[in-house]
Amino acid sequence: MAKAPGSIRDSIYSYLQTIGGEASIEEITRAIVAQMGPTSPSSVRSYLNNNVGKSFERTGRGRYRLKADDRDILMPTEKFDHDPVVTVGKARLYEADCFDWLASEPASSIHACVTDPPYGLLEYTEEEQDKLRKGKGGVWRIPPSFDGAKRAPLPRFTVLGEDDRVKLHAFFKKFGILLNRVLAPGGNVVVASNPLLSHIVASAMSEGGLEVRGHIVRLVMTMRGGDRPKNAHLEFPDVSVMPRSMFEPWVVLRRPLEGRVQDSLRHHRTGGFRRISDEKPFGDVIASQKTPKRERELAPHPSIKPQSFLRQVVRAALPMGQGIVLDPFAGSGSTLAAANAVGYASVGIESDPKYVAEAKRAIEKLGSLREIDPV
Repeated sequence: MAKAPGSIRDSIYSYLQTIGGEASIEEITRAIVAQMGPTSPSSVRSYLNNNVGKSFERTGRGRYRLKADDRDILMPTEKFDHDPVVTVGKARLYEADCFDWLASEPASSIHACVTDPPYGLLEYTEEEQDKLRKGKGGVWRIPPSFDGAKRAPLPRFTVLGEDDRVKLHAFFKKFGILLNRVLAPGGNVVVASNPLLSHIVASAMSEGGLEVRGHIVRLVMTMRGGDRPKNAHLEFPDVSVMPRSMFEPWVVLRRPLEGRVQDSLRHHRTGGFRRISDEKPFGDVIASQKTPKRERELAPHPSIKPQSFLRQVVRAALPMGQGIVLDPFAGSGSTLAAANAVGYASVGIESDPKYVAEAKRAIEKLGSLREIDPV
């Protein structure tokens, strides 16, 4: 089917703006194919070569970027410093905007991604984090204590409007594009989500070029749902506005294979999930509990996940137990700690200096825990 006039041009611009740097013809073509379907590499090459000096700069043999005048705010303003703020075991932690970091990393240099990103996009802004730390709520729901136990806060995704959802889609599409470049072919992506927004995450990241491969269900009782109608609970005592959530979906994606699974396993050490044992494959339903108190005390992040769950997912993400696991939204470092616990190399990116300081203290302590929630 013929492409609409200007569609290849627009797709090239969009991709180079999103990654914020240079890319090879192969990388650009792969991104366009993911967005538009089959596209001739010669058409991409021809357009790039014909517009060098006008819209593009050639940075090396078969490599291009947008001219300075054509770059927008999505592009990094300066070269990223690749020195980690801390190295703990096999984990490296960087203080940076993860999109800038991903745009500056070599292509195909990461083997898996396991992460719990921000969803409202508002909840991790400086203003909303300040409200959370003061216990004033804002977009965060601060639950009351129950039987003397302090419950963890959680973002109220039901307050998101249509404009918020559009921004969320754009955020995850850009995230997908950047991951699709930095991951090795066949590299797994496992992204924490929730029942209200997982469809947006899956759709947006697949538009970014990743393949949707299903979900991992974390069986855990949450505080979402089950409430009676607000200000009418006495009038409608037998009604819940929405079901009480008893699971947490994690979206599973991967960078498309180049060839067969066996080829990817041989050449990139990617392309599947590591089995639990010879007899038992890794499953997509994992029984879990709330994050234990001692883990929350070691890493006081509002959305920290338990080591018992993270270690299972992180271990499975590298099918041959080799490679690098990335967490672009590292928070207090729980994913990096899980990687250390199972013996994997990992990289974490965190932009909030307060969480970076927590992670520097927490990674070694969390990773060294041996008595973890057994469920």
